[in-house]
Amino acid sequence: MRPGRQPNFKQMMQLQQQLAAAQAELAGAELTGTAGGGLVTVTVSGMGEYKTDSTAPKPVHPADSERLEDLFHAAIHNAAEAVRRLSEEKMGPLTGALGIPGM
Repeated sequence: MRPGRQPNFKQMMQLQQQLAAAQAELAGAELTGTAGGGLVTVTVSGMGEYKTDSTAPKPVHPADSERLEDLFHAAIHNAAEAVRRLSEEKMGPLTGALGIPGM
């Protein structure tokens, strides 16, 4: 709702239904983050919950374990960024309609 306007019950119910639908869509989404040119892939839900990870079928030398860890961190960061963008896309217009600063 815009500042200065009184929300009516019907509008609030519609907004609540739209928010629930957007949340359900986010929960059902799967997003991936990759690093190292696809060497590491992490999959998360649209709610940011970890689902799976994988590495390219290359043997990892024990001396490269720190590099592999860095690649996992980068892939997780990329997946989290994808979640943030999708959440902003789906929820932003709806939370903006509430007129609450910072949402």
